[in-house]
Amino acid sequence: MKRPLTIALLLAGAVAAAQQRPAVTARVEPDSIGIGDRFDLVIEVDKDLVQVVEFPLFAPEEEGGIELYENLPVDTLAREGRRLKLRKRYRMAAFDEGRYDLGAAQVLYIDKNIVDTLASEEPLRLEVGTFRIDSTSQSIYDLKAQKTLPFRFAEIRTYVLWGLLAALLLGGALYALVRFLVRRGRGKGLFGSEPQLPPHVAAIKALEALNHRKLWQNNRHKQYYSELTDILRTYIAARWEVGAMEMTSDEIVAAMREVELPEKARRDLVAVLRDADLAKFAKAMPDAEQNESDYLKCYYFVEETKAAEAPGGETNREAAPETDD
Repeated sequence: MKRPLTIALLLAGAVAAAQQRPAVTARVEPDSIGIGDRFDLVIEVDKDLVQVVEFPLFAPEEEGGIELYENLPVDTLAREGRRLKLRKRYRMAAFDEGRYDLGAAQVLYIDKNIVDTLASEEPLRLEVGTFRIDSTSQSIYDLKAQKTLPFRFAEIRTYVLWGLLAALLLGGALYALVRFLVRRGRGKGLFGSEPQLPPHVAAIKALEALNHRKLWQNNRHKQYYSELTDILRTYIAARWEVGAMEMTSDEIVAAMREVELPEKARRDLVAVLRDADLAKFAKAMPDAEQNESDYLKCYYFVEETKAAEAPGGETNREAAPETDD
């Protein structure tokens, strides 16, 4: 008989514990703040494992000068047997001075067919203060005018010394670099322009470099004739000071009528410009014989029209042209 009685007593105790409602406590930490400061609303619930509670929800902006700043998750403080203690923390801020009566904290209680609202026993209060100025005991003064202090070199002496040291190091490094480049033969033109080649010498070198690239041999006719005529234009501009780089082929031919040229050189110039226009704009594909011929025409055009050297090694731009063979 004792064993069934013991079991019945235990079952009765479990049912009574399950039917005991959760205990709700709440507090404000701290309960006195300044305007704009934050405080925590803390709600704690002591309940049975099978019981379900829902903590209140606050909108981010509440009326009455209090706003929700952060909604922290629920923490489990303790667990003893079937008892469970939970804590919910709301981080808020107040922006109006005064004394706030927040009332009792409420949670929603759900257990089987029971839905009820549980509240804390003591109401919550918050004191929001501000800094007060006692004008009777404290004098109010106007803003003071800006005070100009005398300049002292000692204030910037360190920066000046470091700047001079950096300038000396940089100058020494630049001097060493220039001497090194000059010794290696690479210093020409660093602080002055290199001697400019005569127009015909520069043109011949450019033509030889173009010939070595073998553009038309690789079916790059348009690029070949573009570079070939660019060499001619550059030579004409430097030799007779004609703006050939910005002229069309017809404009170049018209401008060169004012220049005394051997008749063969004039015909070669016209032929090369005509063939180049066909290759560049009409997508013509000249054969190997014509490509070689136009190259030689440019080469001999430069040789036949180059300025004669005057006594002293200088070139004479107005030298008489050679006669046609």
